[in-house]
Amino acid sequence: MRIVTIGRGNIGGGLARLWRAAGHDVGELGRDGGDASDADVVLVAVPGDQITPALGKVTGLAGKIAIDATNVFGDRPGDVPSNAEEVQASTGGPVAKSFNMNYASLFDRIGEQRVRPSNWYVADDGAVEVTETLIRDAGYDPVRVGDLSRARAFEDAVWLLLAATPPGGVFYRFAPPGEL
Repeated sequence: MRIVTIGRGNIGGGLARLWRAAGHDVGELGRDGGDASDADVVLVAVPGDQITPALGKVTGLAGKIAIDATNVFGDRPGDVPSNAEEVQASTGGPVAKSFNMNYASLFDRIGEQRVRPSNWYVADDGAVEVTETLIRDAGYDPVRVGDLSRARAFEDAVWLLLAATPPGGVFYRFAPPGEL
């Protein structure tokens, strides 16, 4: 799969590294933007208040499947219901919200876990298959918690994970009994 990460920081750069190791062709765009025309999917991993300015510097986004990995800290900018819907306003394609509740500082330790950690996500139906593939290829098990209409609630729930997290981050796992 051809992936373009928009953002080269801890999340964008870390996932790019994991996806390359899984055999994907990954390009990374930074603050100067660039072209995503050849991508099958784009990952948006920029500060939550910089989505529209960052995507405004990227060409070739029309109709692309996008995965929004941003978070909201402080006041929510603009008048869109969620960051994921702000991404969708720029791309016009199917969108998923994922990787915003995983700790980039732990990406290098995923493989050390006894069982694969979980990764919650919400998504439009058109983004589910690609999102689940990329979640698995990053080393996690996907757990869909709703469609994109749940993006705002999902973004607002980040406080719960942060409140339960000791210094250094956590992995989380949701599985039926007998699968742990």
